[in-house]
Amino acid sequence: MAPLWGSSWSSTWGSLSGYSAVQNGEQNSATGAATDSSHLKPSIGQILSSKRVRYAAFTLAAIGVLLLGLRNYDRLPSIESLRSGTAAASNSNCPPAVVPAFEDAQVNWSRFAYTQYVTNAAYLCNSVMIFETLFRLGSKADRVMMYPENMMDAGETNPTSEEAKLLVKARDEYKVKLVPVEIKRRAGADATWAESFTKLLAFNQTQYARVLNVDSDSTILQTMDELFLMPPCPVAMPRAYWLFPDNKILSSQLMLVQPSAVEFDRIMQKMESAGRNDYDMEIVNQLYADSAMILPHRPYDLLTGEFRGDNHENYLGTDREEWDPVAIYNEAKFLHFSDWPVPKPWIPMSDSMRQDKQPKCVTKNGQEDCSARELWNGFYNDFAERRAQGIHTAAGLSPKCEGWDKYQGEEEEGEHMKGAVMTERASI
Repeated sequence: MAPLWGSSWSSTWGSLSGYSAVQNGEQNSATGAATDSSHLKPSIGQILSSKRVRYAAFTLAAIGVLLLGLRNYDRLPSIESLRSGTAAASNSNCPPAVVPAFEDAQVNWSRFAYTQYVTNAAYLCNSVMIFETLFRLGSKADRVMMYPENMMDAGETNPTSEEAKLLVKARDEYKVKLVPVEIKRRAGADATWAESFTKLLAFNQTQYARVLNVDSDSTILQTMDELFLMPPCPVAMPRAYWLFPDNKILSSQLMLVQPSAVEFDRIMQKMESAGRNDYDMEIVNQLYADSAMILPHRPYDLLTGEFRGDNHENYLGTDREEWDPVAIYNEAKFLHFSDWPVPKPWIPMSDSMRQDKQPKCVTKNGQEDCSARELWNGFYNDFAERRAQGIHTAAGLSPKCEGWDKYQGEEEEGEHMKGAVMTERASI
């Protein structure tokens, strides 16, 4: 039987390493011991010191790095960002979301801003309502509204259109900084895609150290200025608690962002390669699912639909805490209208729909408790009242919130589509 380290191995090894086994004839003349196999078997030291093996190992390592880079191309900084020194490791682990102790007088609030995005008249009204609430609550941070550049010139002083009147109202009464933007459209995509793109422009507001973007189909219940002072992290968001813990999906209804050219470039690349059903929620999850700072959904992301549910363990975070609608409402700071198939709050709800979908009364301690129902109806009634009353300006102008019928179908369909896509992906 041929030895393990025979001539076949020797020739193979010789071709790789340049090590040449001594031929049989040379063995006999040199040592007279043809059976000495030590001349044929290379040592570990010889293997490791071989130039060809080192070259082969280096080549394999380079190929591995290249493949890893291609797989995570969207996470790599651009050449420009490396030259300018602005590249950030967005996939690094962020610290826990802890609010530090602070004094208002020592904070430069002009470094921070609440942002809103507008793509049509219906959402313009909602955004003005958001800023009215922040103004009324005494929020310290700036307020920025991104709106279609064709709606109004940013320096307009004598508005004539209903949209322009609302923009001037936001600017003059609620101290909102207006930022006209070009609304991107994509062939074959619905209006929801354009809204998603405009929303992600928050990543490009580099005049601020941090911005807080909230969806306008929401109600701010308490100021959230403390979020701006969270530890540094490119993106901070709550989890979609209604899907947790089975699916750890980020909720884009509230996004705390550190604007930068690097992160905006990553967003743009994802937008350009996004699929037909990829909206803002999908894009931010593709980029930040494993790297974002996680904000607690209590109190920063409460759905109106939670008051209609029977199982509240996901929101409470435990099965030991009793559901108390009033206590939950009192602690919440941000309430998002999400009640499919109930329409958004600016779209009239039929009496039959309200009766059918409103929360049921329960029996507690032997007495009927309708607090969840009263709160839920109050959310929708309050939104409608503020929308009707808040559109009048000090100058006597009465801009109307147009576009209810025009955008009703596409908004509801688009919102449902986004939820359906994320739910479907979450179940895979």
